[in-house]
Amino acid sequence: QEQVRESGGGLVQTGGSLRLSCTGPGTNFGESALGWFRQAPGKEREGIACITWSGNTAWYADSVKGRFTASRVEAANAVDLQMNSLKLNDTATYYCAPCIALGGGIILPSSGAKWGQGTQVTVSS
Repeated sequence: QEQVRESGGGLVQTGGSLRLSCTGPGTNFGESALGWFRQAPGKEREGIACITWSGNTAWYADSVKGRFTASRVEAANAVDLQMNSLKLNDTATYYCAPCIALGGGIILPSSGAKWGQGTQVTVSS
């Protein structure tokens, strides 16, 4: 698996927006579906979005559905995550990795997924 890199995190107030980006050194990530995951301090990593490499289909966890949108940015060889209406409990380190969507909002990393450094998102009141 090619190593991915996340960027775009930062500090934002509740109700604000951020756009994260996931890029890789290769040209097509091996044509895998790519997902966004997050881990808050003291909590397990949570899969929140998974999008096919074509960008035609995306799945979301219930916790972010209607607020977050994943998209493929072909020109940049990237997969972005637009985050709107941010809440305090969206504070976490966000990662991207190849994903599997099981339905019912359950999103898992693909077998053998390698994690990058992640990008920190902090939502303040």
